[in-house]
Amino acid sequence: MSTLVGMQLSGRYRLDAQIGAGGMSTVYRAFDQTLERQVAIKLMHREIASDSDQLERFRREARAVAQLSHPHIVGVIDAGEDEGRPYIVFEYVEGETLKERIRRMGRLPVDEALAYAIEIARALGCAHSHQIVHRDVKPQNVLLDGEGSAKVTDFGIARTLDQEGLTADGRVLGTTDYVSPEQALGHDVNGQSDIYSLGVVLYEMLVGDVPFHGENQVSVAMKHVREDMPDLQSRRPEASATLASVLERMTDKDLRRRYPDVPALVADLEEALAIEAARSGRSTGEATAVLRTLPPSARRRVPFRVRHPLPILGVIGLLAVIVVIVALLLREAGVTPQRGTGSGKVVAPAGESVVSLARTSASDYDPLGDNDEHHGQAALVVDRDPGTTWTTESYRDGLAGADKAGVGIYLDAKPGVEAVRMEIQSAEPGWKAEIYGATGSRAPASIDSGWTKLGGGTVKSDHQRFKLDAAGKKYRFYLVWITELPPGQPRVEISEIALFQREQKSR
Repeated sequence: MSTLVGMQLSGRYRLDAQIGAGGMSTVYRAFDQTLERQVAIKLMHREIASDSDQLERFRREARAVAQLSHPHIVGVIDAGEDEGRPYIVFEYVEGETLKERIRRMGRLPVDEALAYAIEIARALGCAHSHQIVHRDVKPQNVLLDGEGSAKVTDFGIARTLDQEGLTADGRVLGTTDYVSPEQALGHDVNGQSDIYSLGVVLYEMLVGDVPFHGENQVSVAMKHVREDMPDLQSRRPEASATLASVLERMTDKDLRRRYPDVPALVADLEEALAIEAARSGRSTGEATAVLRTLPPSARRRVPFRVRHPLPILGVIGLLAVIVVIVALLLREAGVTPQRGTGSGKVVAPAGESVVSLARTSASDYDPLGDNDEHHGQAALVVDRDPGTTWTTESYRDGLAGADKAGVGIYLDAKPGVEAVRMEIQSAEPGWKAEIYGATGSRAPASIDSGWTKLGGGTVKSDHQRFKLDAAGKKYRFYLVWITELPPGQPRVEISEIALFQREQKSR
């Protein structure tokens, strides 16, 4: 087919270079002489075009993708036929494939892998909304443009959900490294099959290799049917439990447990990306761009410096100006600054005062799990900003389903204070917690040893206050131990926690 380089199709498209080839067609970089721009042309092999089924599948690809207009789908510009050679004209994407990027890097940063998964999922969601299933989701079919954005291409074996025939005869289509179990068995497929394949792509981005290998494609396909996916966190320990849970659900062999549709998947991927950004305090590559597109519910979990990156010299200069202004205001007002967060907008009951806490006083607590319950978000419960939240990990089957009696977050009131009340601000009430106190130089490692129960109950409102029975004793650590999630919710959200002590009388 290389002899076709230099020829013109329909007197308009000049074929400049071959950039890809497959069993049905060859892809060329071409020049549109009418609009004077580069394009990509998929030219069907002449010998294949004589097969009416193959020809119809090729034409169907053009019709299917022509319906789709999405920033993460390579768009169809034109279609035609030249001397018995059908062709499709696509927008030309300058860059590499996702497969090439994985081969070059080995494995991608966690947040970047999530960002690409979100962009691919959004593209698939557009296709599914038009009743089109891709059926060959793989990193070879994802192009990364000059700005790093992902674009899904090659809907060559896609078909509409209401279409019969052509590929409904039980033949397995798709690359077996990424094939869903139902597709491997020749069953009818829907959007959940694309979700499974995307899960395998996400696994490969994170680990640097596909999950299954075999002597041939059939043996690999059967592993997708019969074997469990390898555990992500054993191969990528820094991946969060939330991300591992999302991947597990994407690749569940039971369709009743797999994500039912792309919108549900995208929501969890977006949350996982926000959590990764909060844990690391930074973003890399395409993750920086995708973070800006997250809905408010996910964006509020992301630290401000990640949401609004500034040049480092600009940040230093801005901080210097703020310090000077604050110092001048305090000197003018004759006010001495206090340690920690201060009282903020929390109003203490009569006869009580807010305990001042350091901004580093909050820590997550997960002694029955991996000792990480969104560690990077913990400080948000004492920042006196109700718009930021710490959340537990997602427990879709409840804490009991994860074999946990509870998880929590605690405050360090060093050197110690006799707190008589605690206020918990939570936008999703209905959950239950026990409140404990502890002394010593560090928080007890076990919930069953070293903690003293001081109060607790059900969080019934968004500003719930609990009385604490410290019995005249000063405790350094105050733990909110969550024992039951809100009805119908997989997690608990806490925006603020405040401690109150008896007002100190001046002498």
